[in-house]
Amino acid sequence: MSTQKPKATLSDNERLKKVSNFLRGTIAQDLKDKITGGFKGDNCQLIRFHGMYQQDDRDLRAERAGQKLEPLINMMLRCRLPGGVITPQQWLGIDSFATEHTLYGSIRLTTRQTFQFHGVLKPKLKKMHQLLHLLGLDSIATAGDVNRNVLCTSNPIESVLHQQAWEYAKKISEHFLPKTRAYAEIWLDGEKTETTDQEPILGDTYLPRKFKTTVVVPPLNDVDLHANDLNFVAISNNGQLVGFNVLVGGGLAMTHGDKSTYPRKASELGYINLVDTLKIAEAVVTTQRDWGNRSNRKNAKTKYTLERVGVGLFKKEVEIRAGIKFMPIRPYHFTERGDRFGWVQGIDNQWHLTLFIENGRIIDDTNRKLKTGMMEIARIHQGDLRITANQNIIIAGVENKNKALIESLARQYGLINDNVTLQRKASMACVAFPTCPLAMAEAERFLPQFVTKVEKIMLSYGLGEEKIILRVTGCPNGCGRAMLAEIGLVGKTIGRYNLYLGGDSIGTRIPRMYRENITEEEILSIIDDTIGRWACERQPYESYGDYVVRAGIISPVVDSALDFYD
Repeated sequence: MSTQKPKATLSDNERLKKVSNFLRGTIAQDLKDKITGGFKGDNCQLIRFHGMYQQDDRDLRAERAGQKLEPLINMMLRCRLPGGVITPQQWLGIDSFATEHTLYGSIRLTTRQTFQFHGVLKPKLKKMHQLLHLLGLDSIATAGDVNRNVLCTSNPIESVLHQQAWEYAKKISEHFLPKTRAYAEIWLDGEKTETTDQEPILGDTYLPRKFKTTVVVPPLNDVDLHANDLNFVAISNNGQLVGFNVLVGGGLAMTHGDKSTYPRKASELGYINLVDTLKIAEAVVTTQRDWGNRSNRKNAKTKYTLERVGVGLFKKEVEIRAGIKFMPIRPYHFTERGDRFGWVQGIDNQWHLTLFIENGRIIDDTNRKLKTGMMEIARIHQGDLRITANQNIIIAGVENKNKALIESLARQYGLINDNVTLQRKASMACVAFPTCPLAMAEAERFLPQFVTKVEKIMLSYGLGEEKIILRVTGCPNGCGRAMLAEIGLVGKTIGRYNLYLGGDSIGTRIPRMYRENITEEEILSIIDDTIGRWACERQPYESYGDYVVRAGIISPVVDSALDFYD
């Protein structure tokens, strides 16, 4: 009798990638179909590789169903923007498109350090891509089973080191772009060529799952490196970038009720010299390409590959493929995360102003004209704009003579508010309802009022000048990075969340579930009790997350593959 294990059945996503003709599918034909506002069959997945997700307005589903209409199908597009850098001229272009051609009129800054358009109807899609192209932008590889937008510690022109780190973020992004001409052919009316498409790095069926990369400059962990597959931690000598510590296998997504899924911190592989960066990056990507799980997408991320084969074997394979040996990890440490708000002076005596944008939503409403304010600043600003991984934006490279005018405009349009607390600035949410099809509970629309209630609790215990890293995500897929928060809420159903406690303030510890499927009132009661105890019992400079672990309120997650569900 044969003892050979039967070959695992590939997931359907592997089939559709294989037969897609290098991501073309029948997208071009679907664009001509005026009967439906959406895409059919495989194309719903394939458009993701072109930077788009098919969504609908869930607030209107029932009403439209009652009218015997299909859902209000529209697209969300995510731009590729390594390190979040965008010029004022580019900003003005995307502002105009959002105003004239989207359902919601907003620009959404994301936790992936870029912007998203929400509510783009199918007839506007080619116009959108062609506008991005004219602006020198694109949405290639911002979704789908590829290396996505590469994050980099913000304000990269604040020092020579930051500038060098950002340059490597751009190099990595370009190195892993799909080589297929499908994007240009479909969206930019590019001519088809006789040349056979080849994907030497990503492969004919691309990666087993999405892949995320960061470049981070200690001591600021503003990109939450442990949420990402591949991370390059900058190591400097005399202010110059000399190499990177490489960490692999971070990721936060999980599935409710499936204990084979869990968040995981990235593992250290070792130190490399600067010249070896792209070789090592490629070796990590191709190892995951060939070793990743293509049968079960829930276990297809790099973190599960490392757990299955072991960090040591994965590291050895990367060294073989790259022809480079890792050196011992160089010392590094983090002291904070989040963004440094207000004015900071950098090299060449230029100034950088970081603005807090709650939930990253830039829109005009009855109280504040954030979108108009950003437009007015972009019209006069001579430097760059830099989106952060925490949904905020930096007006970078401001000369001293223009500093007062920039600040005046920011205050006039509500982009600067001196009354915003540290707690609000330390809180973040994903989009969730009404546009995200995966949302189980509110997040973006829930967070502002929830933070107000948490602020009152903090104030009542004399902690008005303190902050707790607070994140809300509408489902367990992790876009709001709640699984690296001191207090994390993960949506379970409308009005109910799983409450996680015990992450740390610098983003190096995963929280553990404290209560499951509870209401806002129950959450606030727990927060009130634990913050009250923290106020009375904490040690000097002890953060909330460290306190709840030390006090035994929650046990720390040591190895999430083994003890996350204990």
